[in-house]
Amino acid sequence: MAKRSNRFWFKLHGWFSLPVWIIFCFVCLTGTISVISHELTWLTNPDARASNPQNLAEKPMSELVEIVQQAHPTANITTVMSFESYLVNAVIFNDSDAPFAIAYVNQYTGQIQAINLGMTFTNFMRSLHGWLLFPWHVNYSVGYYIVCFMAIVMLGALISGLVIYKKFWRSFIQPKLRFNQGKKTLLADLHRLAGVWSMWFLMLMSITGLWYLTQAIMWHNHIDLEPHAPLIEASQVPTSANDAPIRPYTLSNALQVAEQKFPGFKSTYIMLPEHNRDTYKVYGQGDHIFYDQYAYGVTVNPWSGTIESERSPVAMTTLQTLSHIADPLHYGTIGGLWTKVIWFIFGIFLTGMSITGFLMWGSRTVKAARTDQDDPLAMHNLQLVEQEGN
Repeated sequence: MAKRSNRFWFKLHGWFSLPVWIIFCFVCLTGTISVISHELTWLTNPDARASNPQNLAEKPMSELVEIVQQAHPTANITTVMSFESYLVNAVIFNDSDAPFAIAYVNQYTGQIQAINLGMTFTNFMRSLHGWLLFPWHVNYSVGYYIVCFMAIVMLGALISGLVIYKKFWRSFIQPKLRFNQGKKTLLADLHRLAGVWSMWFLMLMSITGLWYLTQAIMWHNHIDLEPHAPLIEASQVPTSANDAPIRPYTLSNALQVAEQKFPGFKSTYIMLPEHNRDTYKVYGQGDHIFYDQYAYGVTVNPWSGTIESERSPVAMTTLQTLSHIADPLHYGTIGGLWTKVIWFIFGIFLTGMSITGFLMWGSRTVKAARTDQDDPLAMHNLQLVEQEGN
């Protein structure tokens, strides 16, 4: 009975991965690259580097907007984003000859180092990893659901693997890699050792992946996690007989409001008003390392300077909190570059596990399954595989 049960878990472990092996491996690989996509951008694109040899202070985003507006007077600037301190800020705009453009502005020198008219490497990798570049239909993408489904596969493989690999904790105190007993033994040792040492990472990726799946279902059913930014009452907007009225409160004022509201606030994402009833949307980071770069923020009325709405971790619901801590935990940004490196290493482990698992399955189980089930030699091989997990 025990052997039959073990065989069941072994087959279940294989079927959690084998049918979707290529997608699973691809998602793991693209996710691993995505973790360090900013760093790869810094290495490969000199225009994206925020060099600061004179140790200048960082300019506020409002000043960067003015610099781009002066260089491109007809541009309609919509968004400003900041990333790591060693990467330039991105000022996004559209113009008569550019429906979508990103100005790479050095936040220390104020120099526009490049104008990007296409997709960035980071966006490409995140999109490839997040939804396999499947198109979005209104509020859902088939690719997004496929990727999210990998969380169930990963969790099932983890649980069934632990059931098969009894006394797995020995790999922590007595790690075993046998190089002189053949390819199959080495693959099995690599697979089990990486699996045991990556248990925390597998669990973390599974949980955050399940959250992304939950989030997708809510999107699909028009359940909003965050309230929409309020519109300004039409009566508050001054009228002008000739030109459009000039907003008395600028982006610089809105940034000051956010900084006064949240001590230690660092702006990371800003949206400028799209029309007269729209607001400045200023989002950023605070002193909670587990929250993403949009966890703090205010919307500021450009006509009165008042705060129309605000967000911060202390006022979030449970679902809002989950949505703001999922990305830092999934991409390892909670501790900056060092945690990214850790996430990258374990991402390699995870990708390698999917490959070694497939090779083990292909060379042992699949071949055994294709032979006559009554073949004593095949059954003997299968039993040997199961025993290796004990």
